[in-house]
Amino acid sequence: MWEKLLCQFLSAMMVTDRLSLTMPDGTIRDFGPDTGQRIHLAIKDEATLRALVLNPDLGMGEGYMNGTISPQNCTMDDVMATLVRNRQAGHMPGWMQAANRARFHMRRFIQHNAPKRARQNVAHHYDLSDDLYRLFLDEDMQYSCAYFADPEMTLEQAQAAKKAHIAAKLRLEPGMRVLDIGCGWGGMAMTLARDYGCEVMGITLSENQLATAEQRVEAAGLGDKVRFNLQDYRHTTGTYDRIVSVGMLEHVGVPNFNTYFSKVSDLLDPDGVALIHTIGRSGPPMAHSSWINKYIFPGGYVPSLSELAGPMEKSGLWQCDIEVWRLHYATTIRHWRERFNANLDTIRITYDERFVRMFQYYLTVCIMAFEHQMQGVYHFQLAHKRDAVPLTRAYLHPGQTAPKPVPQPARRPVTTPAQ
Repeated sequence: MWEKLLCQFLSAMMVTDRLSLTMPDGTIRDFGPDTGQRIHLAIKDEATLRALVLNPDLGMGEGYMNGTISPQNCTMDDVMATLVRNRQAGHMPGWMQAANRARFHMRRFIQHNAPKRARQNVAHHYDLSDDLYRLFLDEDMQYSCAYFADPEMTLEQAQAAKKAHIAAKLRLEPGMRVLDIGCGWGGMAMTLARDYGCEVMGITLSENQLATAEQRVEAAGLGDKVRFNLQDYRHTTGTYDRIVSVGMLEHVGVPNFNTYFSKVSDLLDPDGVALIHTIGRSGPPMAHSSWINKYIFPGGYVPSLSELAGPMEKSGLWQCDIEVWRLHYATTIRHWRERFNANLDTIRITYDERFVRMFQYYLTVCIMAFEHQMQGVYHFQLAHKRDAVPLTRAYLHPGQTAPKPVPQPARRPVTTPAQ
């Protein structure tokens, strides 16, 4: 039964490439035209067939983690890119469309993310051992998209470029009070204090990250300029000259977008500037990956721009600038995956093979999302006043010469017909 249903599904989905499946009994079934990319997967048991039919996203991820789905003479990059391409071009059976719609409409319940649940969600991923993250992140432990101003940059250089780009948008001055919402291991806060002379308050829900951030600040001698709190953004008070939030909005959830942007507005000084850095979709809203929600980021969600526009408008803040980064995150994660795989011997001392495969799958599907789906990174520069920042982006690149105006053809004189 499950094999028959899976074959019906794949026959409708595979329209541009060729998929071969080795079934649990050893037979090989082919789907799609004999053109385009060719991929081959082996499925080792009936339970995996059933999982792929009931929830393809979850079944594929768990099958790879458990070793019951394995690529044959191709890579997981080949597999995932091909499946994404054909899923977008092909047809989903009615029962799968209905399941996707149900998951989409359930997101307001799944992503309620009350303060207690939000802390549990953060602990699930961010309170893993720092030793693991040090093996694949840059030296400053930036766990967000880097900015490859030059494609030849190292990961360290691109993460430094990201922080400098954000700092430039914040228009910082020595002594300014800065709030860092979702401060991670403290790298952004330390940079703004050390390099720009700001007084920074970082808030996080991760006990592990908080402890590490405090240790780093103490070791750097920045204790008089940087403080951290284990605190939900909804419970934060005070007024700040600048607010920065990098990679945190993805954990807020659809039901809380109004609250989030309203809180940014309340905390921001009347003359202040906020910079929100977040993953986002350049396409209509859709159900989030059930595998990602279960194993990596419970309660997480990548919002579409349309879902953020309303809450930003209701906050009363000016959208002084919106910048979109395309493919920068794919390049970032490729660096992470290369470093993760280079350290597998060390990782396997602490973690079992299922965890290793889970993390490799996580990094791979994220790369595919940025390379083959409508996913990028948004920078929202917000302020109470429309002139809180310069009216052009020239201030971000002070050394560049303004482009010369393009010559326009001479206009013909306008003649009035004789009356």
